[in-house]
Amino acid sequence: MGKVTATAERTIDAPVERVRELVADYAETRPKLLTEHYRDYEVSEGGVGAGTKASWKLQATSKRVRDVAATVTEPAPGTLVETDANSSMVTTWTVTASGERSLVRIETSWDGAGGVGGFFEKTFAPGGLKKIYDGVLGKLAEIV
Repeated sequence: MGKVTATAERTIDAPVERVRELVADYAETRPKLLTEHYRDYEVSEGGVGAGTKASWKLQATSKRVRDVAATVTEPAPGTLVETDANSSMVTTWTVTASGERSLVRIETSWDGAGGVGGFFEKTFAPGGLKKIYDGVLGKLAEIV
């Protein structure tokens, strides 16, 4: 069983503080960013940044649905970490300044399956999740 990691990033044409504010808003902004791969999104605690608890279903493929129950921490300014209570999945959102613009990076890691299934998961899942995240980052760029 190896670690599987998927990453996507995009430069957003807005100041870093504005983008950090939008990314940390799980109650109002986050639902607007989600693509058709997400459903049943709900915030159960908090709603902005650290301390937020949210749940959703992520339909990564036609056969694979992940039931996520995330707790958000903020280990450093501009870094939000979503830890899933239902699995080993951890998603880190990082927003850094890039001149007058912002660089947003989403990185998700989890413990992959073993054997042949694990080989296929490690080979194909990162690309599929990157496509989903590219859609999310595209919506963020539109909202900003």
